[in-house]
Amino acid sequence: MNALSDILVLLLVLTNIRLLATSRLLVAIQTLAYQALLLSIILLAESFGHWTTQLLALALVTLVLKGVFMPWLMRRAMRQADVRREVEPFVGFSASVLIGAVLLGLCFTVTAPMKASVPTRATLLMPAAMFASLCGLLVIITRKKALMQVVGYVALENGIYAFGAALAVDAPMLVELGVLLDVFVAVFVMGIAVNHISREFDHIDTDRLSQLKDSPL
Repeated sequence: MNALSDILVLLLVLTNIRLLATSRLLVAIQTLAYQALLLSIILLAESFGHWTTQLLALALVTLVLKGVFMPWLMRRAMRQADVRREVEPFVGFSASVLIGAVLLGLCFTVTAPMKASVPTRATLLMPAAMFASLCGLLVIITRKKALMQVVGYVALENGIYAFGAALAVDAPMLVELGVLLDVFVAVFVMGIAVNHISREFDHIDTDRLSQLKDSPL
């Protein structure tokens, strides 16, 4: 199972690099669905031999909520807002990938002292989880489209979830379910907000929204 876990963690890292490299919103949403599948399998792989009903239920909820419902909700918001890609990000996509490479090395450096205090099976997952969170934060900061920022928020939460998966045997399942509920509510509210914004304005670039002024009398 260690080899399988390492492959899954590597794929998780690659999905986050893909998020940084793509300008197409649909590709980013599909990548989140792939991450949900990987997280579900990682949760089961990291806790192999300690499976419980709660753990299996959490893996299923993760797959359905993160892998099916959230992507559907964001694709629907994308169609209604009539936005397909991130055209002018604050930081370019090539530069984002380079920053991501630096962050990946930083994550391995920062988590190296933690290896003695975490299960052996989680030594590779810990830096990957931190990298996922930082990539999500980077997307939130460097992208203009509100929907792409929602993608970044979900990616950030996926990193937090991966931290929980690394300690799945010891962490309370209610905490993980609470995180899932929080991100569900946040994405739902953001979807409503984006729909309302798109009805009132010709764009959903968040930097332009800061320039709104009262109309002259």
